[in-house]
Amino acid sequence: MNIDWNAFTPLSALAGGALIGLATALLLLANGRIAGISGIVGGLLKPTAGETGWRLAFVAGLLLAPGLWGLFAALPPIRIDAGYPLLVAAGLLVGIGTRYGSGCTSGHGVCGLSRLSPRSLVATLLFMGAGFATVYVVRHLPGA
Repeated sequence: MNIDWNAFTPLSALAGGALIGLATALLLLANGRIAGISGIVGGLLKPTAGETGWRLAFVAGLLLAPGLWGLFAALPPIRIDAGYPLLVAAGLLVGIGTRYGSGCTSGHGVCGLSRLSPRSLVATLLFMGAGFATVYVVRHLPGA
């Protein structure tokens, strides 16, 4: 295994993690809501009174943040080694998985673990395990 030391950026990773933690804590304290992306977007698909504004602001922040960052620093190059059918299938599988798992990696992994939720611990371990297994199969098994 080789490490690309030029891409090793622990300070920016630490800053990003701190910002994610601060944002999720502020959302929980100010709104009483968990910053789970699938739940926030799902709430926009079935809107209820008084819930739409903050959800739209949250999603807008997710979409606008890379553009804002691009004003101050170069964005990393985007490289996707898959075709549209595979990307669509992957998106559908992730969507189905978040419904069955009652949340996504942000809801369980960031917010649930910080609240010491046993359900979120199990969900995060399963997410990570499935990811590890997928990478192993795709990159290391012969013929894959």
